[in-house]
Formats: sequence, structure tokens, C-alpha cells
Amino acid sequence: MSIKPLDNRVVVKFVDEEREEKTEGGIVLPDTAKKEEKPQQGEIAAVGKNIAAEDGEPEVAVGDVVVFDKYAGTKVTVDSEEYIILAIDDVLAVID
Repeated sequence: MSIKPLDNRVVVKFVDEEREEKTEGGIVLPDTAKKEEKPQQGEIAAVGKNIAAEDGEPEVAVGDVVVFDKYAGTKVTVDSEEYIILAIDDVLAVID
């Protein structure tokens, strides 16, 4: 099965960049204990037809690693892989 985004949406596969954080005493801190909310990263798996500006080229392409807000988009699971569907406006940056 495949997933095809519509209109101005992109499908992003999560990049696992979780690092275990410990205190000086050796206590492991879970993500819920951390104070700052970090944006998420993922690799673009598919793009919709209308992701480009009206008279420009698309700023993202399949295979680009992007940063997006933690609470943006809709999470879906396809063939036991977790993806998130985002509007192109929710993509904050492309990582080179």
C-alpha cells in the first residue's frame, strides 16, 4: 500500500533522533520531563501536486529532511511505518 498526499500536503516519515538524556546522578529523563518543545524532523516520502508557490518551484522534494512543529499534521500508519501528513505551510525548514 502507498500513500499519496493531495493538494498542498506532504507525507513525512519520522527520523528517529531520540537521544537518551541523563542527569548528573544517572537518572534517565523521559521526553515528558523536558521543558522545551523541540520541532520534529522527518524525511519527505511523497508530495502533493500544489506544493509550489503560484509562480515558483517547489521548495521541497522527496528525500529532503525537513523540520516541522511537534503538533502539526496528522499521524498515520501505513504498512507498519509511521508517517505524518503536513500542509506545506507547516514545514519550517529543510536540512542540508
